[in-house]
Formats: sequence, C-alpha cells, structure tokens
Amino acid sequence: MSEATVSAGVVTGLIDFAVGEGADRATIHAHAQIDPSALADHDNRIAMSRYRALIMAAKELTGNPAIALHYAEQIDLSELSLVGLITRSSPTMLDALSQLNRYGELVMEIDTGTRQRFEIVQENGEIWMVDNRSAPNEFPELTEITFARLISGQRRFTDKLALGALEFTHPAPPYAVEYDRIFQAPVTFEGRRNAMQLDESWLTHPVALTPSYMFGILTKRADELLETLRAATTFRAKAESLLMTMLHSGDVSVSRIAAKMAMSRQTLYRKLRAEGTTFQAVLDELRCKLALDYIEGGKVSVNQAAYLTGFSDPSAFSRAFRRWTGKSPRTMIQESKILS
Repeated sequence: MSEATVSAGVVTGLIDFAVGEGADRATIHAHAQIDPSALADHDNRIAMSRYRALIMAAKELTGNPAIALHYAEQIDLSELSLVGLITRSSPTMLDALSQLNRYGELVMEIDTGTRQRFEIVQENGEIWMVDNRSAPNEFPELTEITFARLISGQRRFTDKLALGALEFTHPAPPYAVEYDRIFQAPVTFEGRRNAMQLDESWLTHPVALTPSYMFGILTKRADELLETLRAATTFRAKAESLLMTMLHSGDVSVSRIAAKMAMSRQTLYRKLRAEGTTFQAVLDELRCKLALDYIEGGKVSVNQAAYLTGFSDPSAFSRAFRRWTGKSPRTMIQESKILS
C-alpha cells in the first residue's frame, strides 16, 4: 500500500505560516525535502512523511513548539482546501462534520480502520465527537491541528459554541497552557480517546456562510478529485500522475520521481517490481498512450508530440513511435486524415 498523502494546499499554508513566524522559506523546503514546484497546484499530493518533517522543521526554525496549534487556530481550512469551502456552505455543524467525513481524505489521507474519521457518540447524557484516527500518538500534532481548527473555525462566526471538555491520548506537551487558551475547556491528557464534548446546540447550529447553490458546485469538484485520488492507489498510478505533469520538461528520471514520492530510487524500483512492472515500462507505456492520443487525434504536430512526451529530439520520438505502433507518426497522421 502506498504512503498516505496531504494536499499541497495544506502544506503551502503551513509553510507560509512558518515563514510569517520567522522561518526562511528555502530552508524549510530543504529541511522537509519538499520541492516547491510540487506546491504550485493546491490539489497536488505531498507524502505524509514530508508533512510531518515540515511540522518538525517549522518548530525548529521558528522556535515555537506549539506552531501546529497556532497554525490551526489562525488559518481557516477554507483558505487551504476545497473541503473547507464545502463545510462553510453546509447548512449546519452536523452537516459540515458529515462533509468532513466524506471528503476529508482530500485534505489528508488518514487511517481509521473501518470506521469514519469523526463519530458523534452519546454517553451518560453527554455528546462527544470522537476522532477515530489510528495510532494518533505517533503524530499528535495532527490531533492538535484537527481539534484547534474545528473549534477556532467555528468561533470565527459565532461565540455561542462552548466545549464541555476534551480528551487527548498523547501526554501533555510542554506548552499545555496553549490548550487551555485555545480550547477554553477542561483538558485530559493520556486519555482513552481523542474527543471533544459538545453541547447539543453545536450540532444544529447553522453555518451556510456561502450561498446554497455553491454547495453543489463545490461537491461536484470534490467528487472528481476524490475519484482521482482513490484511483491512484498503486505506486504505478502515483508515478504516472507525477510523470504526466513532468514529461514536457524532459527531466523524468527515476531519481526525480522517487524524490517526489518521498522515497529512494531503490525503494521505488522495489515497489514497482512488486506490482509487476518497472519504472522504464511505466514511462514507456505512458509516453505511448499519450503519443497515440496526440497523433491519432491530429491534435498536434510530430515535433509538438515529441516535446509533450519528453523527447528533445523529434527523430528519437519517431523511432519510439514506430517501436510502439509499427508505423511512423507521419504515416498515422495521414491515415487519421483519410479516415476522418
């Protein structure tokens, strides 16, 4: 199974916040081993290990061990992700929570076993929202970010939502006083779960901060992204998705792709071999598929097709095309014109 990922928008938001707190942008990129070009599109995916390294780097470079809490407190999810916009257009808080469960993996892929990420449970007359993230103590900053963002986000438009109490499974950090300031409720550390006690009015409180028609537009786009993300569950699919954006540059070495997938070249070779393929086969088959689409459809010239598939020399492209199809690209263009 491939490594979990985080949206580039969330990563960019944290980098910008850390820079605002005094970190040097180039240094934080280097410490977290994040290629700035991978952040150009907020819907791109960044390895979870790189996101974790980014948080550790942000703590070190800003001298602020509570930076994950502060980032979540001050930066709304709607500024970073389509999912945040969807929750802001939901009718009520309960609806917004439902949308987080539905689209949350667009923000970050989280292992919850067979359960939903967020669950509302009633115990002894109390209502609790439980975060079912597996092994939460391996990365407690994610719990901090999740809870601080949920609470601080709602307080931006209402002061009527109070918490009864909070439970965290991780030990109290040295900056536990910041939990008191942000959550304004009794906090238990090393508890049995990660959960917030809510008043019943919290669930029915209206949101709808954007026009209702926007909800349909936003969820349609989110469904498209979700389908793409879930389709790319193999290392081959993830490598192809990266190659698609880089072919035209001509720099499609296995080392570069492996770096973007946050692994060594040898690890990528091994992962692809386990899926019954090789990097060269993935690259070659992708080029063939794209070349056929370009040439058969008469969309571009031979020289343009060569460029788009990563060949610096059109003659090298023509040789590869003949190997793939048994025909020269010019012959196929002529045949396409005759058939059309």
